[in-house]
Amino acid sequence: MAAKNKTLENAKSMSIIVTKGSLDWAYPPFILATTAAAMDIKTTMFFTFYGLPLLNKKLNLKVTSLGNAAMEMPMMGMHMPMPNIVGMIPGATAGATVMMKNLIKKKGVASIDELREASVDLDVRMIGCQMTMDLFEYSKEDMIDGIEIGGAATYLEVATKSDINLFI
Repeated sequence: MAAKNKTLENAKSMSIIVTKGSLDWAYPPFILATTAAAMDIKTTMFFTFYGLPLLNKKLNLKVTSLGNAAMEMPMMGMHMPMPNIVGMIPGATAGATVMMKNLIKKKGVASIDELREASVDLDVRMIGCQMTMDLFEYSKEDMIDGIEIGGAATYLEVATKSDINLFI
């Protein structure tokens, strides 16, 4: 038992750079952040480029099979691969998004809205990248309450002191 506690003592802080904002890419950083925070690991998420819209008040997340050769959906008792070419068909993104959202609901997986709310409740520090906000013309009013705005230096201050650094 002492060895297990010693392991947790080594990980007291974690930072995550969030760079992707599609439905499927939103899950890993939020699941890791909420899990770490629930384990009393001080957690910071830095949202930049296409990850920044995950801080928007209203989410409109989509998933696409395009460029994801590993995408397989459980259907008819087996795993059906989604050929890359399917992603180029009009309506494929909408169809893949509906399928994924239905699967998430059917399996009782928390939504990104719920995970984001849990992150706030667990005091995960969320920083929106100022440069990305300027580049894509977002304002702080577009974002959920309680986030910070900062740049690379803000993130690096956290990262240089973090025991775990992840790039997602």
